[in-house]
Amino acid sequence: MSMPLLQSEIAGHPVRRGKVRDVYDLGDRLVIVATDRISAFDWVLPSGIPDKGRILSQLTLFWLDFLKVPNHLLNTDVAAMPSAFVSQSKQLTGRSMLVRKAQVVPFECVVRGYLAGSGWKEYRKQGTVCGIPLPAGLQECQKLPEAIFTPSTKAETGHDENIAYEQMAAQTGAKLAAELRERSLDVYRRASAYAESRGILLADTKFEWGQMPDGSLILIDEVLTPDSSRFWPRESYVVGKNPPSYDKQFVRDWLEGSGWDKNSPPPALPADVIDKTRAKYVEAFEKLTGKKFN
Repeated sequence: MSMPLLQSEIAGHPVRRGKVRDVYDLGDRLVIVATDRISAFDWVLPSGIPDKGRILSQLTLFWLDFLKVPNHLLNTDVAAMPSAFVSQSKQLTGRSMLVRKAQVVPFECVVRGYLAGSGWKEYRKQGTVCGIPLPAGLQECQKLPEAIFTPSTKAETGHDENIAYEQMAAQTGAKLAAELRERSLDVYRRASAYAESRGILLADTKFEWGQMPDGSLILIDEVLTPDSSRFWPRESYVVGKNPPSYDKQFVRDWLEGSGWDKNSPPPALPADVIDKTRAKYVEAFEKLTGKKFN
């Protein structure tokens, strides 16, 4: 197992660092480096998960190939990137993407196929999810009659906030909003059907879209990974119960019991939590792709 990469350092190129990704600006293109950082409760933790960035990147590449949706990917070969990247190819290979630069749509395009998370909380209070009325009597984690599109704001720090579709449309315009909804639902439905055939339920996911100069939409950022999606093992799914998910559940559970107040810098993770979390990411990758993760 390799040491986790917590931060890449590429001289000569402006960089913006998110919770997981380091994004380098090349002018008309970007290089996205997926690090092994992991976040929880709106904090980036001091411990990384070895290979996490590679797993997320390789899973995104799998989905882009499967979906055949217009997207931002140009190349994954570090040799095709500027020399400063090539000099660190050993560290960057498998976790870096050269991509088109696009005008990012300023909303997360969330699709929900099951009643979970913040959607379940709202439904219990109001019978709606993001203002969309749902049938009475649904249970936690129940499959919805049909998938619903529930956009949210994009928060650089803190939580994204769920909004009504009409609020998004008021800012983007009706035509673009309708296309975002249609394209997101289409991707979700196809991915969900495939994932279920591999023994995984895709409860919900979020997509990011960008606009090219001609106005066309392309899929950007990570796609259908455990960081952007709620994946459940089909064999342990029971309506009315929240099943274990392929994500950072071990990290959240340990932090909840650690005595950490969530307002001060978080503690380092113990080795067994790191190992279990990595194993969950690997398991998701291997189940979905049918390939061994090297």
